[in-house]
Amino acid sequence: MINNAFTASRGRRAAASLLCLTFVFYPLLAQQETPLTLDTAVKLALERNEQALATRDTVASAEAAVTRARAFFLPAITTTGTYTRRPFEVRRTVGSTEIVVQQFNALSGVASLNMTLFDSKSIPGLNSANALQKSAVAAAAETLRQLSFEVSQAFLATLGVGQLLEASRHRYDFAKQNLDAARARYNAGLASVNDVTLAELEAATAEVGVTQGEGQVQTSTLQLGFLLAAPPAVTRTLVVPEFLIQAAQGEAADEERLVAEAQGRRLDLASLRWLAKSQHALAVDPLLRWLPSLSLGGQYRYTNEAGLTGQSTNWNIGMTLSWSIFDGFTRNADYKDRKAQAEVADLNVRASIRQVDIDVRQALVSLASQRASLRQANVAHEAETAELYRQGLASALQVADANVRLFEAEVTLVSQRYGLGIAFLNLEAALGLDPFGKEPIH
Repeated sequence: MINNAFTASRGRRAAASLLCLTFVFYPLLAQQETPLTLDTAVKLALERNEQALATRDTVASAEAAVTRARAFFLPAITTTGTYTRRPFEVRRTVGSTEIVVQQFNALSGVASLNMTLFDSKSIPGLNSANALQKSAVAAAAETLRQLSFEVSQAFLATLGVGQLLEASRHRYDFAKQNLDAARARYNAGLASVNDVTLAELEAATAEVGVTQGEGQVQTSTLQLGFLLAAPPAVTRTLVVPEFLIQAAQGEAADEERLVAEAQGRRLDLASLRWLAKSQHALAVDPLLRWLPSLSLGGQYRYTNEAGLTGQSTNWNIGMTLSWSIFDGFTRNADYKDRKAQAEVADLNVRASIRQVDIDVRQALVSLASQRASLRQANVAHEAETAELYRQGLASALQVADANVRLFEAEVTLVSQRYGLGIAFLNLEAALGLDPFGKEPIH
């Protein structure tokens, strides 16, 4: 009975352990079985990648700076309370009235209000902080956009090396078949040992290509997993994105229109423009320092030691005018400095505008070139495939040469196909769009 109970207990523990392992590893198994689309990959990266998460803190910091600059226009209210215990009490008689001048337990409280009614440096400071906040928002959105393109390129690279691995396996399978046929012909006395040697050399070369291809796939998969912040061991079948087909079927576009749209849409350019506005706002600050500043202050007091006045509460209010007549030409120096910085920011904007122009035109040239290269690669691949199966190749050398040419044609076709995808992505990036042709939200 004891053995039966022990066996039943052990069985329950094993079942519980199996159930726990199922709950732990089922999400990973499900993730392995579900094909991974480019859209899903980009979403995962934007949700989990540290670079994407850091943009939120960058924007939050810029928003805090705006709040800090806005605080100059709001009043500051402070309160203090004091309790004092004394060893003796002091009383005085004034006329017929006895007054407690000093009590054993003294209580007092003060509430103060200070408000800047006008201060020249607060206005450009707020304008600069607002511009910097908008610049940070645009820069954060641009970071997310660039991350999405980085993921897309890694996605295409992984697809590409996967296709190259398939081509290497096709070559290896064909080389093994040719090797078996060469050995059979040699055993039957229909071929020389040189044919077998050539077939063995081709099979060994093809096998090395498969091994190298597997290593490239693993490396590319690890890089994609790093961008997605996913476990390296989790691999999923990648779905070829539809925009590759669209890219191959595209038509010539109006360069001037695309350049103008890109210059108005690019977030990196928008960020630089806001930075320039921030510098121009700060350049006004030294000029406004020639104006006086005006502040308002007030206090309200309470004490339980009324003293001779007989009043336990008191208050006052006042205004202060400050005017810096001469500061040793500091304002002049600051103005020259900040004006120069504003001009540098404007030059950066101008350079970025010209760079956007170049980016769009280069991307269009690259895309047109890749389309032509893909068409040529398709023709070459079809020709090699037809030639391989049309001719009656007798010798091992002919078969090996044909196999190599077919493999090279497949490699060229895959490279050009995914090169076209990269060129299409580069055009979308130059136009200020996301990898799916949409304007990013910021």
